[in-house]
Amino acid sequence: MSARSAIVLLLGIATTIAGCDKPASDNGQAASRGQAESREQAAAAANDAAPAVSADEAAPSAASAPKAGVVDRSHKGEAAPAAAFANAAGKPLTVKAFGGKPTLVNLWATWCAPCVKEMPALDAAAKEAGGRIRFVAISEDMDPKKARRFFAERRLSAIQPMYDPELGYSLALNANLPTTILYDKQGREVWRVTGDRDWTSVESRALLSEV
Repeated sequence: MSARSAIVLLLGIATTIAGCDKPASDNGQAASRGQAESREQAAAAANDAAPAVSADEAAPSAASAPKAGVVDRSHKGEAAPAAAFANAAGKPLTVKAFGGKPTLVNLWATWCAPCVKEMPALDAAAKEAGGRIRFVAISEDMDPKKARRFFAERRLSAIQPMYDPELGYSLALNANLPTTILYDKQGREVWRVTGDRDWTSVESRALLSEV
């Protein structure tokens, strides 16, 4: 196996197990945008060239990576970041603006394979919630048109699409993709999940019933 092939394979493994890598918040927005562009290209190459690898097939070197879909309650009670994202009209919003109703925020991007995998289930869960919880998908794509096209092509109608091309919200959380966070009516975190999850499962329904 060539060095290039090995790198692509490792990227595919890491993406499948732990989600899509995000830069640390202290790198600055300019550096983050450049890294994000490189990740988009690398992820695309991995999707084309690397075989699908499930979590139980992970190489020993990836054993320390967090298991995808596990619920993390270590941030319970923390207020949502004040960082703004934008709606379809370009208006800046924050989670605080959604006060009065529990809000589930999903950080994703079209170049992130686990994000794309879980989105239909997330939309189905939003429909099942029947408006009791607001579902918001914040795209980290640097071109919002990609996210809008993705939603249109897959007819995702129950999730509110939002956009964060400057990566401000994910950097405020220092989050990998995908990350899903449930906030209560006061905008305080209940739990978060890193990596994709089946949001239509019995266990996920129980999680969503906590608010």
